[in-house]
Order: sequence, then structure tokens, then C-alpha cells
Amino acid sequence: MRSVNVGVIGAGYWGPNLIRNFHNLPQAELLYVADKNAERLAHIHNLYPDVRTCRDYREMFDAPVEAVVIATPVSSHFPIALDCLKAGKHVLIEKPIACSIPEARQIIELADRLGLLVMSGHTFLYNPAVAALKEIIDSGEIGRIYYVNSTRVNLGLYQPDVNVVWDLAPHDVSILLDLLGDEPVSASARGGRYVKKNVHDVAYLSLFFPDDVMADLRVSWLDPNKIRRITIVGSKKMIVYDDIEPQDKVKIFDKSVEVQPYTDTLEEFHLAYHYGEVAIYPLDWREPLELECLDFLDCVRSGRTPRSDGILGLKVVQVLEAAQSSLNNGGGKELIQW
Repeated sequence: MRSVNVGVIGAGYWGPNLIRNFHNLPQAELLYVADKNAERLAHIHNLYPDVRTCRDYREMFDAPVEAVVIATPVSSHFPIALDCLKAGKHVLIEKPIACSIPEARQIIELADRLGLLVMSGHTFLYNPAVAALKEIIDSGEIGRIYYVNSTRVNLGLYQPDVNVVWDLAPHDVSILLDLLGDEPVSASARGGRYVKKNVHDVAYLSLFFPDDVMADLRVSWLDPNKIRRITIVGSKKMIVYDDIEPQDKVKIFDKSVEVQPYTDTLEEFHLAYHYGEVAIYPLDWREPLELECLDFLDCVRSGRTPRSDGILGLKVVQVLEAAQSSLNNGGGKELIQW
């Protein structure tokens, strides 16, 4: 199996994780790392002396780089992606793929026209725990899904060009699209701006799916605790996925409530409550980012569509735009432009 020549643009917060994976994977040959910050490049060079570094990413276009990974601030994704595609490079773009629906569509259309791959970096789709949630839901074990609740909060890290919705919510939106296998009809959002008066650092989102399925998301850069938890409530059972748990990340609660067909007394209120055991769902754990990188490399070689493709990246942006419109307009429901 031949290796793929890779370049990474961005060596800031998330870039080093991508650099580490592509450098260590035998399926890849990491040739270049680009970043505007000379100190960051010096650090990367000390760690990986065999990798060339440059401050202008376009320098790698003349090298035999086949695929480029973009891990820069969100506002720069669009122009950098277009440059890379026009140079004939496949691209993996960190989430969100772009700042707007027109930008995301233009990236995808250009790649299609040039016969190149666009992949969006929604790492949680490669998380074994999320795959387990999908298996449980698809098996029918928890019955019909009623609603989903997600909390993704911590103290920092404030982003320079996006608010907390665009920074943290893409994780949960991509997970929901995958788990529910459907697209939300509308979104609403409300939030607060506390540390920076022009940037929302706390937000509450509601997504409304077909069949009356509702998902509530809480995202915050301003919380004393780091929480990464999703609760899925079904008609038969309930699931809790806690990403902070070191081992038992997915638990199935054999709990439910249902309306009785008849009752003998008014006190029974026509409801029956079931309290069963809690089961730990076993996971075959691997680093999600490694699995994402492997998928990208395989798709570059084979031409197949990745699990987290450009279309998924566009869908996430479509949801975020509706949520942002609601956030700007007082929290009312906004139809999502599909």
C-alpha cells in the first residue's frame, strides 16, 4: 500500500495533533508543515526534523504533496481551501468547513469539478463511542427516540474569529446527523456575551427533527467544569455517553415510562414506570483522530467517499447558520436551508 504525501497548514491548537498522526502513520509521508508563526514552526521542526516547514503554505504547492490538511482559523478555511484545490491538492478541512453556506458550497463544487476530495474534520464521527451509540440505536434496543440532550462546556478556549456556537456545536450537530439519520427542520438558539461583549460565549440550541424528535445542546466557554455528555432518551431505554469517562463511556439505562391501556385507580395516573439495570457497552477503543486520518488517506488513494465528507460539512454549516440567525433574532425558530 503506497503512502500519501501530506502537507499540514496550521500548527496552532489542533494542528500538532494532526501533524503527530500523519507523521506517525505508515500510510502517510508528512512532507510539509506551514504556519505564519515562526516560533511554532521551530517547535515543529525540533519534534520532526525530517519535515520541511514554511510560513507561506503556497510553497508546498511546488512539492509532490498530494493532500493538504487545513487546521487554521475558521475565517481562513475558504480562501486556503480554494488555493489548495486549484493547485490540484485533495483537502481535509477542520470543522467547520467554512463560515457560510455559499463558501461551503463553492468549496465542494470546485472539488467536484476538479475531481478532488474534500473531507470535513468532524472527528467525533470516528469516535468508537459514537459508533456504539449508532449501533445501539439502529438495533432498536432503546425503542423510538424521544429527545437528545447534549452538554459541551469548559473554561476557554476563546477563538479569535468565531463564537461558541461555531466552535463547539459542530461536534454535536455532526453526531446528531449521524445518529438520527435525518436532518433537523428548524433551529432556535439563545445565549449570552460576557467576557467579550461582541462574542457569544454561552449558548443554548434546540434542533427540531421530523417525528417530533428534539435535541437540546448547551455549549459554553465559560464553565468551571469540562463536560462532554450526551443523553439519548428512547421509549424503551436511555443511553448516556460521557466522553470524559476514562473507560465506561457508554451506559444503557433500562428505564422507561409508558401509558397504561387501563388502570384500576386514579392514583396510578395511567403511567407505568420501569426501573432496570445499568449496562456498560463495551468499546474497542482507538484514537478517533487516527481513524479520521486513516480514512482520509484511504479515500485519497481509492477515490471513495469518506465518512465525514464535504456534504456533511455543508450540512453542519446549514444548521449553524440557522442557529446563528435565531441567536441574532431573539431565539425564535429558524427554518434550516437544505
